[in-house]
Amino acid sequence: MENKWKNKNFKMALKNSMAGIEYTLKTQRNLRIQIVFAILAILLGLIFGLDTTEWVILWLVIGSVLFAEMVNTAIEVMLDLYTQEFNENVRIAKDIASGAVLISSIVSVIVGGILFLPKILN
Repeated sequence: MENKWKNKNFKMALKNSMAGIEYTLKTQRNLRIQIVFAILAILLGLIFGLDTTEWVILWLVIGSVLFAEMVNTAIEVMLDLYTQEFNENVRIAKDIASGAVLISSIVSVIVGGILFLPKILN
């Protein structure tokens, strides 16, 4: 029995992944806000001339926030498919996923401070 959800090749997998990114960009205001902050961080990195290690750290932090937001969105979509009525377990799951985004965002602000504050103050 063939799995109708399985990608037939890499090109199809890439197309589906891009569709997921596009959906999230169109529907999730927070992802768009996070991308604005990511662009600002990248511009600061260019202005202050981050070294290779600092760039790697910056990109990892940016990626972790965007990743967390997209996983959160996927969880919310799946749970909304499960039920549109209030369900305490659904609320808890959504809150946990949202909390993961918050933790990732807080860590990114801390890392940004560590990377940029010394450069700004000098």
